[in-house]
Amino acid sequence: MSFDLVFFGGTGDLTWRKLIPALFQAARHGKLPPGGRLLAVARDERGDDAYRQFIRERLGEVDRAKRPSDDEFARFAAQMQYRRMDLARPDDYAGLKQWVDERGADTVVLYLATSPHLFPLICEHLGRVGLNGPNVRVVLEKPLGHDLASAQEINRVVRASFSERQALRIDHYLGKPAVQNLTALRFGNALFEPLWRRECIAHIQITIAESIGVGTRGDFYDATGALRDMIQNHALQLLTMIAMEPPASADADAIRDEKLKVLRSLKPFTEDSVARDVVRGQYKAGTVDGQAVPGYLDEVRVPAGSRCETFVALRTEVQNWRWAGVPFYLRTGKRLAARDAHIVVRFRPVPHPIFPGTTRANKLVIKLQPEDGLELHLLAAKCSSSTETLSPVSLDLDFDKAFPSDRVGAYERLLLDAIAGRLNLFVRSDEQEQAWRWVEPILDAWARDATGPRPYASGTWGPPASSALVARDGFTWDEEE
Repeated sequence: MSFDLVFFGGTGDLTWRKLIPALFQAARHGKLPPGGRLLAVARDERGDDAYRQFIRERLGEVDRAKRPSDDEFARFAAQMQYRRMDLARPDDYAGLKQWVDERGADTVVLYLATSPHLFPLICEHLGRVGLNGPNVRVVLEKPLGHDLASAQEINRVVRASFSERQALRIDHYLGKPAVQNLTALRFGNALFEPLWRRECIAHIQITIAESIGVGTRGDFYDATGALRDMIQNHALQLLTMIAMEPPASADADAIRDEKLKVLRSLKPFTEDSVARDVVRGQYKAGTVDGQAVPGYLDEVRVPAGSRCETFVALRTEVQNWRWAGVPFYLRTGKRLAARDAHIVVRFRPVPHPIFPGTTRANKLVIKLQPEDGLELHLLAAKCSSSTETLSPVSLDLDFDKAFPSDRVGAYERLLLDAIAGRLNLFVRSDEQEQAWRWVEPILDAWARDATGPRPYASGTWGPPASSALVARDGFTWDEEE
């Protein structure tokens, strides 16, 4: 299968930090289909060789294990071309159309690794020059909009040129091996699905924690915040994967239909419930990994007196028969104690304990970063005294060790799926809009709240109110156990 893969924003951070390294790994692993061309477009004036040299230098900054040798890069770079484009000039799109038509590849993937406010402009021009045929797919990076109205406008313009099956809204968390294995765990095995309900599960936690600050992206982050940046997309997508009903098939729309039902079943927020069930914070100076770090207000390009949240913790429920009354806790933040993303499914304790001192309930931990895997925490008898006692033990599945030759990163998997036309791991427009519809009452309540975010020291797990949020139900965050 021949393909053309075009990166708009070809000199941007996302392209050289994530996308091109992911493509190189796909080529190294022998998974990238042969006969492909890679075209980077940007407004800089440079030729193919200069762009290849630019990428060669940038790849020296990625993880050492992912850096190519000279021979590997030479083979990979032979597929790589560069084209200068002014995204506001119709003639430049006509030139791109001519470049695509010269070869007539089986598949054309247009990856918009640009600022989202450019998506409507790019899609309109692509449609006008006819770069939207049935063999063309457009990939849209997050954040898709700033609120519901802007997301709907982007989707309106995209739909004017591309069908729903051609528009691939990417959420790289869905490409993580542990998330893909979550559906396999639930729907490919008989063990867990009978337990996956309110009668057996006490609560569920979803944590996406970063130890880094905003760095030099203060102006971008200040206009976005943790709720838009992480909760509205990544965390909610993880929640839908955990909570959805078994789909009728593995077809992309069958899965996305079930995810949409979960989003529509989320308990809506009111002004009172935002005050009670949502905690927002902003990091101040502290210590991370033994190094002193500045507070958010002292970061580069952050406006003085900013009220932007860098931390969010919230409690919600899925109001259906399977999950009624089970709290879901979502948490994300920057400058936290560790870089860690995981899902914790806490089961209810046994109804009648017969062993002395047994209070710990079982839990399943789905680890997303820094490594992917599953841990099942159980109790086992020590049998070391006349009185039999139970001690915690765990069954640990490390995907890197279990599948050493078949591992692909999140972006690698999603790029390969975009080329192949597999839609299961991409977000449909109605999912995306429903997620915005659910978070908007939080944004509206915050806009009317004069108190602003709660401060927390860098290197901690957020404001104390976050611990109080789960303690109110008699629980604790996983790292506090």
